[in-house]
Amino acid sequence: MSPQDLQRHGAALHAALRGRHTLAPLREQCPGITLEEAYRIQEHMVALRVAEGERIVGKKIGVTSKPVQDFLGVYQPDFGQLTSGMVRSEAEGVDLNALIQPKAEAELAFVLERDLVGPDLTATDVIRATAYVSPCFEIVDSRIRDWTIKIEDTVADNASCGVFLLGEAKADPRDLDLALAGMVLEKNGELFSTSVGAAVQGSPVNAVVWLANTLGALGLPFRAGEVILSGSQSALVPVRDGDTLVCTVGGLGRCTARFHGRSAVAS
Repeated sequence: MSPQDLQRHGAALHAALRGRHTLAPLREQCPGITLEEAYRIQEHMVALRVAEGERIVGKKIGVTSKPVQDFLGVYQPDFGQLTSGMVRSEAEGVDLNALIQPKAEAELAFVLERDLVGPDLTATDVIRATAYVSPCFEIVDSRIRDWTIKIEDTVADNASCGVFLLGEAKADPRDLDLALAGMVLEKNGELFSTSVGAAVQGSPVNAVVWLANTLGALGLPFRAGEVILSGSQSALVPVRDGDTLVCTVGGLGRCTARFHGRSAVAS
């Protein structure tokens, strides 16, 4: 694929994001698209957000748990860039009017107090570099029609990033067994799912190690202050106006996400 084609597809995905509409899967538009080309398209899409005034605030790991892999039919992790325009708070909730076809994921966020430069990092390196972990929700949102995605589609679409919010609860990761810490997810006051950290690559910290080493090999370090989303521990949760989600992590605390408004494709 030519550089001009990569830029064109990145621009089309960015326009879909801003215009709240969907596109045909990239693998249909570009038969034979490679994973490397998909990441190059992602770079162009994110660069357009930065050019509008947003800044990179972290990274996300996607498609790490079996429920999400089974839903999407994607069986390898991917990564995307988090920007300042994606940040939401528990107090403000999530405005669905800015999204297309959102689904929520409950997970653990790592907030770094110092740089991490891979490759060859270990779990110990990640834990030492982490200021704290918090329960969080990522609201994923695909610019690909009807979520009919494979790995190349979601990678090009910045790993289906939508928005995210961190819970106010914080803990030193050295004080928790991240693999065994249980997570309870409730939707509108009713139990939706339960899981443990081991559902994500054996432990959320393993997912962060994978990403730090993968990006480090590409010359992309983690920076102090960045937020790293370690991957969903729950199945994807469709959300709509009036919904409230609460995820509680044993030994850590909870994160609450309240939703209002109407997405472009209402669930």
